Amino acid sequence: MKKMHRLAGLMLLLLAISVFAGCQAPAATTEATATEPTQEASAYEGDYIVDAAYLKSKIGAEDVIIIDARGEDEARKGRVQGAVAIAWGQLADMEGKNPGDEGWGHVLSAQELATRLGELGIAKDKEIILYSTGNAGWGEDGRILWELAAAGYDNLKMVDGGWDAIRAADVSIVQEAVTLEPVEVEIDSIDYANIINTADLTRDYDNYKIVDTREKKEYEGAVLYGEAKGGHLPGAVNIPYSDLYQKNGTLKSNEEINQLFVDAGLEPDDEIVTYCTGGIRSAFMQLMMEMEGYQKVKNYEGSYYNWAAVNEVE
Repeated sequence: MKKMHRLAGLMLLLLAISVFAGCQAPAATTEATATEPTQEASAYEGDYIVDAAYLKSKIGAEDVIIIDARGEDEARKGRVQGAVAIAWGQLADMEGKNPGDEGWGHVLSAQELATRLGELGIAKDKEIILYSTGNAGWGEDGRILWELAAAGYDNLKMVDGGWDAIRAADVSIVQEAVTLEPVEVEIDSIDYANIINTADLTRDYDNYKIVDTREKKEYEGAVLYGEAKGGHLPGAVNIPYSDLYQKNGTLKSNEEINQLFVDAGLEPDDEIVTYCTGGIRSAFMQLMMEMEGYQKVKNYEGSYYNWAAVNEVE
């Protein structure tokens, strides 16, 4: 009998502990949700953004071109089935120039770009889906998308989370090189609505709010990539490209990303220029700001390389 009483007492104690723990669970869950939202709750939504599942559903579609924006060196280690590898520099003015030189990294002329894209088989009547390495890279998919948009391509997407998200989604990966049949591409002119060069920025500097998308240590003066000098453009605010991402490598929610812009003192009607080292991270940022309703944003294609070589910095 005594053993039964002791057993009953033990069961009541365990029940009490269970109830207490259960009462604490909602508070712990609420705190976790507030600090680290679930992917479903915080998935970014924007005209240019798709998830890895969307990419997976488009593999093999005749009206779709998939671009691996990491370039051929990375793609040969493994790429999405059917993806053609293109590095951003293949579509930029590089020949005979070094970083910092006037024109280095600029968008090619309409005729040159049409020829280059035609040789690569990037037809204007296809849906273009790009991917890169997400927060592990510099937003190379965004740079290429930004340039294609300026060239008149109008069905453009990039994969949220990039390569890591693609691998996690069990998308078909191959190692064979992919070459598309050349096509005829016509580009009447480059749309410079979202592009600015050093001369125009220097002339109209006071008309713009300037956003530095490099890492904080770069903004504060670290010279990491052969820049002429360390620092940042006068009066620029710092919104690092990496701040766009969650810890899991996908983009933060629309609300969180928009708050980054608000906290930096930016408003949708502001004339804004984004820049980084060579116009890559800043191209991605221009697209993100555009999707958040900031319609007067230009990416500085010469970026800090060119500015530091010819102008004063802070």
